Amino acid sequence: MKLPEFLKKYFWEVNFNRLDFKKRIEYVTLRLLEYGDVDALRWLFRNIPKKKIKEVIKKRRGLSLRSLYFWSSFLGINPGKILCLKRSYQKRRRNHWPY
Repeated sequence: MKLPEFLKKYFWEVNFNRLDFKKRIEYVTLRLLEYGDVDALRWLFRNIPKKKIKEVIKKRRGLSLRSLYFWSSFLGINPGKILCLKRSYQKRRRNHWPY
């Protein structure tokens, strides 16, 4: 499935014409949650089940802390269920990038 042309600006580092929405659904979801405008988010919530969006937020990295807290509040996700917000992950991230 092809993505609509108006979403092209959010995928600057990949070949947009070859981006397969079905195969890269988690990547597309994270990118639009982090950078998308109102139209992009409307498209996202119309085309991906809310359950899948919640699952991506809970299990994948790629969102800023600000976005994680916003989307967890917006979608009613307990922050304790989000892997990236667990203390063990926070410590490990600091060890990899000490700045």
